[in-house]
Amino acid sequence: MRIRLMALLLCAVLCGVLFVSYIQGATAQSQADVRLEKLPPALRESGQAILSQTDEKQRARLAGDLVRKDAAGAMEFLLALLASEPSAQVRTAIVDRLGRYSHPQVRQALERQALSDANTDVALLAVERLRAQQAQELSKLVSQRLEKERATGDDAALRKLAQEQERWISLVKGTMLPAFMRVPPPQFSLKPEDKTIRVLAFGDFGNGSNEQKQVAAAMQKFHRQTAFDFAVTLGDNFYSYGMESTADPRWKTWWDELYDPLGIQFYATLGNHDWGFADSPAAEILYARQSPSWRMPAPYYTFTAGPVQFFAMDTNEVSEAQLLWLRDELAKSRARWKLVYGHHPIYSDGAHLNNPGLIRRLLPVLKGKADVYLAGHDHDLQHLKEDGGVHFFVAGGGGAGLRPPKPGPRSLFAKDAHAFCVLEADGKQLKVRFIDTALKQLYEATLTKPGSAAVLEATR
Repeated sequence: MRIRLMALLLCAVLCGVLFVSYIQGATAQSQADVRLEKLPPALRESGQAILSQTDEKQRARLAGDLVRKDAAGAMEFLLALLASEPSAQVRTAIVDRLGRYSHPQVRQALERQALSDANTDVALLAVERLRAQQAQELSKLVSQRLEKERATGDDAALRKLAQEQERWISLVKGTMLPAFMRVPPPQFSLKPEDKTIRVLAFGDFGNGSNEQKQVAAAMQKFHRQTAFDFAVTLGDNFYSYGMESTADPRWKTWWDELYDPLGIQFYATLGNHDWGFADSPAAEILYARQSPSWRMPAPYYTFTAGPVQFFAMDTNEVSEAQLLWLRDELAKSRARWKLVYGHHPIYSDGAHLNNPGLIRRLLPVLKGKADVYLAGHDHDLQHLKEDGGVHFFVAGGGGAGLRPPKPGPRSLFAKDAHAFCVLEADGKQLKVRFIDTALKQLYEATLTKPGSAAVLEATR
């Protein structure tokens, strides 16, 4: 009898547990269904994938992907998820990506996370996203006033506002870059204009990978056989957020040990990844004081070497002040060749495609003035058809992960390979070559100047 009674009690307990589990499961399913109803039908499959995923890292990635796909459409679903999500990693992904979307509901959610999130890092990220949104709104006012002065033709007011706009660009990005460190130095010279030059160029490299080391080793081997005069970098010098300070230990392993052995100087530009840490642009400028090889006088600057004048640009957000400076410097230049270089391509058949902002604002300044625009950003090698006398090259194979380009109507050459670019110039021609880690030449283009504009004479 006792055994039967115990069996009945055990059965009742098990039934109760199963019933509670069923109720909890049904409630969870009901909550999930309610959240999914906040999504447009086209996004519900993506929402369901997030709710079904048990791995925190994968769930965070899926949440970020959903924001990229449709921030407006996914907003209410992700805000509901943020309010109930137990994983700090997933909350971080939502705050990071959705926090860039300017909307009153998003701002209210960011304020709640800043005050109440159990994880301090998530709370601080929410504050940072709020800061960036508010700074962006104020920056727009400066830009609108700048456009008003442009319409009136008041050059003095335009230039004053242009300098202020640069300060607001830094404030929006959250960087600690003092105004005096943004001022380009006067033009300087590395080699007399009657001398030929050979220049190393590469971008998208600073990640400490085996691929970066292999490309650096190939550069050293090439240099021993055929010496470079100096080098230029095309940005994304240090992944993923730039350098925290001039004492960051990665300077030694990701720069000094790999590039100092060449015994030449490298004139660098900033990529989007170099604008991550608040102090990174300043750290990269100041490191020149303690390095035999690294040089970055300012975010943008110009110098001559042999028959070429080089114009280093900060293309992360091309300020009006930078455009005015470039226009003035190009107009003053008497160099045989004018080469402008920066991180973001103007035209590209790589992963990021053409850049509408640079086509609209930077390209008109270059047309009829510059001969070459050299960039990185797309992790590949490209040569694209000229526009307005400007020839376009991409050399983003310095060590970061490759992304296959898709050649289009502008493509003259496109390849995903870890490699570097060699520029050779004299008074008659400017040659651009891509060299891979086995020192195999992948491509060569030669520009000549029978008149005032550069002409593509031969490629192979």
